[in-house]
Amino acid sequence: MLRKVVNGGMLLAIAGVLWLFFTPMYRQGEPAVTGTTAPAFSFALDGKKMQLSDLRGKVVVLNFWFSSCPPCIEEAPALNRLHAKIAPQGGMVLGVDVNDSEADYQRFLADKGVNFPTYLDPESKINLAYGSTVFPETYIIDRDGKIARKVIGPQEWDRGENYAFLQNLLQKN
Repeated sequence: MLRKVVNGGMLLAIAGVLWLFFTPMYRQGEPAVTGTTAPAFSFALDGKKMQLSDLRGKVVVLNFWFSSCPPCIEEAPALNRLHAKIAPQGGMVLGVDVNDSEADYQRFLADKGVNFPTYLDPESKINLAYGSTVFPETYIIDRDGKIARKVIGPQEWDRGENYAFLQNLLQKN
């Protein structure tokens, strides 16, 4: 009898682990966050202390990444191209590097030729405030500081559906 209980418990535990691995933790465009005010945070930009609220009036593509993340490395060129395209229209990419050392952060910026503003958050406080644990993860924040879309995984940001979505936001006053 004890053996059957132990075997049943083991099967239940295995089923639970499999469920965790195969159940998505999120969905693209997650409606739970759409329309909510983007969590506030402080950062330094070009040596100047800023708040996210200082960027109101801009469309912000807030991207969480870290230097040894293969999908983050893959996505960096598209974010560079996107920033160049949307900056003249009142948009910007703001990259937040989580949990890296200063040396790894600087090496990534140089190796990838990053041309958009970035901030190093070595303690991962900002991404945790957003609930981001999968990288890269991106929040599109509208001109009023509201989250318009959450996107998980590397994207070709300078074309396709996400780019069309951004163009629509940029055209709104």
